[in-house]
Amino acid sequence: MKPRVLIADDHTLVAEGIERLLERECDLCGRVADGRALVQAVERDKPDIALVDIALPLLNGLDACRQIKKAAPEVKLLVLTMHGEQYFVTEAFRAGVSGYVLKQSVAEELLFAVKEVLKGRMYVSPSVAENLVEQALHPSAEPLSTETAAHDGLSVRQREVLQLIAEGQSAKEIASTLNVSIKTVEFHKTRIMKQLGVHSTAELTKHAIAIGLIVMPQQPTVPESRV
Repeated sequence: MKPRVLIADDHTLVAEGIERLLERECDLCGRVADGRALVQAVERDKPDIALVDIALPLLNGLDACRQIKKAAPEVKLLVLTMHGEQYFVTEAFRAGVSGYVLKQSVAEELLFAVKEVLKGRMYVSPSVAENLVEQALHPSAEPLSTETAAHDGLSVRQREVLQLIAEGQSAKEIASTLNVSIKTVEFHKTRIMKQLGVHSTAELTKHAIAIGLIVMPQQPTVPESRV
């Protein structure tokens, strides 16, 4: 039987390119464009593996992976991303993923990576692995701000609220997304600002970027089909 694959990417052309790469050897059971839809689709459809972009709206890919591993630990997770920085790689594997593939290498690596992960093995793009080794041998003199910010002690719900604030949602929109009251959203925002020692939405957005809740946009790369 072909493995059942779920794709989570908010760039339609990229997702379609990934589908073309896998359609001959996999059963494509769905495609979603945000992290909340990803969690729901995994719980509903129970794919063998989910391919997850880190920079997903509403709920970033890493936090979505953390939720999936709690709700459906048997589902394999493989990250597809433009970002090869050490922080994102480390946080991805801490979140429970089994594979990490750079989008610029998808055409050459994706199918092999999917097969490796489904066999219970780990897979990391060679260029990412080389970069991690280089950083281990020659660590930066200055620690990454993301590594420092990652230990700010925010709760899961606070991280969700912070991401939605950084994405520009109003308190009313956040309340609807999280199914809570506007008063609860405002309470969380006040607590987050106090905890982080910031005083504006712009500073909250900067912090959200620093800890990877939202990622600075890059030009998406459409994987080429081998057909």
